[in-house]
Amino acid sequence: MSASTKTMLDRARELEKEIIELRRYLHRHPELSFAETETAKLSAEKLKELGFEVKTGIAKTGVLGDLGSGKRMVAIRADMDALPILESNKTPYHSGNQGVMHACGHDAHVSCGLAAAKLLAKMDSLPGKLRMLMQPAEEDTDSEGKSGAMRMVEEGAMDGVAAVIGLHMDASLPAGKVAIMPGPVMAACDGFKLTIQGKGGHGAYPESTVDSVVIAAQVISAIQQIVSRRMSALDPAVITIGSIHSSSSRGNVISDSVELLGTIRSFTEAVRVKLRNELEKACSLVKALGGEFTIEYELGYPPTVNDANVSEVLKQAACDLIGVENVITLPLKTWSEDFSILAQAAPGAFMFLGGEMKDYQRSHHSPDFDIDESGLYLGPAILAETALRLMKSEN
Repeated sequence: MSASTKTMLDRARELEKEIIELRRYLHRHPELSFAETETAKLSAEKLKELGFEVKTGIAKTGVLGDLGSGKRMVAIRADMDALPILESNKTPYHSGNQGVMHACGHDAHVSCGLAAAKLLAKMDSLPGKLRMLMQPAEEDTDSEGKSGAMRMVEEGAMDGVAAVIGLHMDASLPAGKVAIMPGPVMAACDGFKLTIQGKGGHGAYPESTVDSVVIAAQVISAIQQIVSRRMSALDPAVITIGSIHSSSSRGNVISDSVELLGTIRSFTEAVRVKLRNELEKACSLVKALGGEFTIEYELGYPPTVNDANVSEVLKQAACDLIGVENVITLPLKTWSEDFSILAQAAPGAFMFLGGEMKDYQRSHHSPDFDIDESGLYLGPAILAETALRLMKSEN
């Protein structure tokens, strides 16, 4: 372990109390997607104090901060938004914004990102240029269907960036450990609405109708066979029907139509396209049974794919800092993340930072979500060390 990496880890440990305090402050003051005005203001102020050249209003409520003047620019991304969830925890730092909660760890992402910025800003000089991307709206999109990362790319936040890195809290990974893998690490997420049109009527005379509920039941069965019978076992994929609503609310009235809502998860663009094609084929059963159908797609984030070179630098920095035994690999996650958009604009790598609670494992996006904060300081140390190495890299 080199003197420089020892120093980075030690300096991050010195910021541990500050990192935790900021995370708890943000947890008490959560803000929804594209409404992160106070979080953005706080981030901008802290970056200005550290000497960054700051731009606000990027992607509506985002913040961009630049420091240094070297040849290679490396970006560190932290997403700021919370979720519309009523928190059930009774901690001293529980949400003070009724019905809004940091239920996915973005409060920790901001705290770690700003701590990494501080670690690098306090160095005598940087071998390159650092860009902080304090990103809004990872959890949701605006009226045009665009997330914070999409807006940031459109507005030039990734222009000139040679590599981008970030982290995500993982409530199923013990504190003190991180997971870093090359290649696909999180899924593409696409939504769909399937409307089946039949012919309604009296429940006593089904022969005079085209029962959309019965058709929907058979279509759902066909859809659930796509992954098991139409896809290779070597291509991970998920299709879920999460909601079904019929036009009838009575047991003796046969529905005129049924609406189904679903989600599709995949890890490559080829599989992503094939799943949509197979969904269309499964739905053709509707016409064979006398009905009609329409499908509306909401194409979400692409798969998050870690660049091999950037993820290797990230992994080696983590191994040097916290030991090989604490840097692990994980199975693919069917989560979806708009960091994927940034990683399409420049080579990128995303790591998972352990925060599993000791009492019982919390689920992301749940009312009782929380994290073990004892390993938080590792995140900024690894991000800062990786950024330094990437600035120096010629590859």
